[in-house]
Amino acid sequence: MSRKTPRRQSRTPQPRRPSALRNELRIIGGNWRGRRVKFAPLPELRPTPDRVRETLFNWLQLVIAGSRCLDLYAGSGALGLEALSRGAARVLFIDREAAVIEQLRSTLSVLKATGGELQLMQASRYLESRPEPFDIVFLDPPFADESLPAICATLEARGWLAPGAFIYIERRSREGPPSLPSGWSLHRTGRAGEVGYHLARRQAAPTAQGEMR
Repeated sequence: MSRKTPRRQSRTPQPRRPSALRNELRIIGGNWRGRRVKFAPLPELRPTPDRVRETLFNWLQLVIAGSRCLDLYAGSGALGLEALSRGAARVLFIDREAAVIEQLRSTLSVLKATGGELQLMQASRYLESRPEPFDIVFLDPPFADESLPAICATLEARGWLAPGAFIYIERRSREGPPSLPSGWSLHRTGRAGEVGYHLARRQAAPTAQGEMR
C-alpha cells in the first residue's frame, strides 16, 4: 500500500493592522510631505483622514502661509503638523492629555520644527486665559464631546479670532453642519464616511468706509 503524504496545514493569514492602530499618520503636503510620524497610543484618538486633510488644506492654501493657528484639541497633531508643514508661522497645540503633549514634543523635535508650541490644558480652560487673535482655529474634539457650541461662542466673544479668521470644525457626518455664532458664515462643507468637516469664516472687520475687507 502506498502511504499518503500528510497534508501541510495552511496557516491562517493574519489581517494587516491599519495604520491608525500603529499610532502613525502621514503628513500630506508641504515641507514634510510624505513623512510618517507617531502619535500618542490612546484609543480615543482619531486622526483626521488623509483625504479630509487634503481637501481642508486645499481650501486654506491661499491663507495658510504665515498664519497663526490654534489646534484646540490637538490629539494626534495631524491638523497642526500639516499647517506647520505648509508654512504656518505658528501653531499652538492644546490638549488635556500629558501623553499627547509629550509625543507632540518628540515629533516637533524629530521634524526640527519651528513655530510649534505646546500647552497641557483642557480646551475650555485655556480659553479662559488672556486672549490673543488667531487666523485659523482647528476644532476636532472627540465625537462624544458636546462642548463645541460653547467653545465657538467663547472664541468669538473673548477675542480669540482675527478679523476674517477661518474656523475648521469636525464632527459626526449625521449631525450636519454646526450652528454658528453671529458673524460667522459657513465657507465650505463636506463629508467622508462618518466624518463631517466644515470650514467657517468670521466676518472681516469693516473698513473706514463701512465696507467689508
